[in-house]
Amino acid sequence: MKRRRHWAAHPGERGDLTVEIHTVHHRDSTEELNMNLMNTTIRPFKATAFKNGEFVDVTEEDVKGKWAIFFFYPADFTFVCPTELGDLADHYEELQKLGVEVFSVSCDTHFVHKAWHESSETIGKIKWPMLGDPAGEIANNFENMREGEGVADRATYLIDPEGTIQFYEKTAEGIGRNAEELMRKVKAAQYIAAHPGEVCPAKWEEGADTLSPSIDLVGKI
Repeated sequence: MKRRRHWAAHPGERGDLTVEIHTVHHRDSTEELNMNLMNTTIRPFKATAFKNGEFVDVTEEDVKGKWAIFFFYPADFTFVCPTELGDLADHYEELQKLGVEVFSVSCDTHFVHKAWHESSETIGKIKWPMLGDPAGEIANNFENMREGEGVADRATYLIDPEGTIQFYEKTAEGIGRNAEELMRKVKAAQYIAAHPGEVCPAKWEEGADTLSPSIDLVGKI
């Protein structure tokens, strides 16, 4: 998009000075790059995933009505990534009991996911859909494409049953994530969703006391 602004020329000069301002557009005219995704709804997508020995189609419709984790990582057959995925796989059964589905995403194809799943004992533990995103559609939807490299950043997004992003984090290339801390945050998100008016303080664990913000609590903590 181009917008034109006109300034009067300097004294003695004739005509107007026209300056063209170029505005970068991303998806639509109301959205800016690097927007805050908190409390926004996930965007439509369609992908092929590898799951339990089969290729399956997955869309945003498969996410609705349940809690979901989108677990982005840069690439298959790498180093930090399999340690993170294996750690999360060890907590998958507990996540399922909480009604949470996991979708791991990288910009590899579903064929590469299959090959990695079959060749790595660690990745072989994965039972959730491993989404292929070779065109970067999902990574771009989550503002998580590493510019100029064609890979997704290391990032985690927690989606509630209404399709709203309740939590996300990104880490640098060499910093692996901790599935136990993710579990804690999932439980906190589910708790406050079920208990309006309460909030979970720092280091909150399931069963611990929460806070009920009010004017009487101001300055008392």
